[in-house]
Amino acid sequence: MAGNKSKDAASQAFAAGPLSQDPHATREPRENNLEMAIGHEVRTYRKALGITVTDLSTATGISVGMLSKIENGNISPSLTSLQSLSKALGVPLTSFFRRFEEPRNAIFVKAGEGVNIERRGTRAGHQYSLLGHIDNNSSGVTVEPYLITLTAESDVFPTFQHDGMEVLYMLEGEVVYRHGDQLYHMKPGDSLFFDADAPHGPEELVALRCRYLSIISYPKRDNG
Repeated sequence: MAGNKSKDAASQAFAAGPLSQDPHATREPRENNLEMAIGHEVRTYRKALGITVTDLSTATGISVGMLSKIENGNISPSLTSLQSLSKALGVPLTSFFRRFEEPRNAIFVKAGEGVNIERRGTRAGHQYSLLGHIDNNSSGVTVEPYLITLTAESDVFPTFQHDGMEVLYMLEGEVVYRHGDQLYHMKPGDSLFFDADAPHGPEELVALRCRYLSIISYPKRDNG
């Protein structure tokens, strides 16, 4: 059965090692503390150049111990130190303050107030309600959350294909959903997480109306 196969795959993934992201972690110092923000940027730029703390120390004349304190946010670097780091790393001095000044946005959508948009699925009678979108974010990932509604007027359409990863969460109704050559009979409370590069979509509408959350994520595209 497809359901047992997906459960086994999930169990194997978790058995291979726990996920590294802690959803309950706190990062208040990094978000609100200037020293932590500067240290994060210095470390990021240094690693991007592929140089060690010792290499950076040689280039700037700042001791290894002092650089470690700067990168860990344990000390407030002087303007002279920041200028030396800016020159050695080849970045504007102002770039060290980017994380401290960067806004963190949130989108709140009241029930029934999502923005209905045109996507490929809408031409098959699939209603897409966009639940929010944050264009400029610090994660490097674009996320598109939709509430999708299928009715008696909706066509089956198991050939969607696009970049990124997608997760579905069934809220109402029943649908047989195809991913590649696998079929999944989804009922309220069921979820499906998959690589969206494979053909996918509803194969059979079992009980209408169907409503499910679809969250698509993919690397942020460079429009420059």
